[in-house]
Amino acid sequence: MEIEKYIRDVQDFPKRGVVFKDITPLLSNAEATSYCLEQLTGFCENMAINKVVGIETRGFFFATLMAQKLNAGFIPIRKPGKLPFDTLKQPYTLEYGMDTLEIHEDAISKGDRVLLHDDVLATGGTARAACNLIEKLGGEIVQCNFLIEIEFLKGAQKLNNYEVRSLLTY
Repeated sequence: MEIEKYIRDVQDFPKRGVVFKDITPLLSNAEATSYCLEQLTGFCENMAINKVVGIETRGFFFATLMAQKLNAGFIPIRKPGKLPFDTLKQPYTLEYGMDTLEIHEDAISKGDRVLLHDDVLATGGTARAACNLIEKLGGEIVQCNFLIEIEFLKGAQKLNNYEVRSLLTY
């Protein structure tokens, strides 16, 4: 299946000069979504994953589906103030400033085998911060996987200690 045709380029979003990869056309097509789910879970078959972590918010779409398919728990990583219980925080650098991610302190146990998923790997700062949170809680990151990787931004270099898999590369 040519899933590229379901990815829409949006010019100058969220800021001038950025070409945003919009996955909503893909999500609105059941066949394309199903195909992507099969491919993404295929990347990590037989890895005994027991937690799938999704990064807010577009990472939640496939992370929850993968968790169900892998018979694993789903864990959200969110922006500050969005989780209702005690959290662990991790600041990180963006191209245009700083931000913070949070995870519930009891979300991951020592030795949990974790799949980290997000929709897009760009500069890698968000994914790296998420990895730090997972490891601080004692999780073992088995794989970081993404629907899309923007290769020229070299985000995978920030994740060089992990297996990184992407369905599409631009």
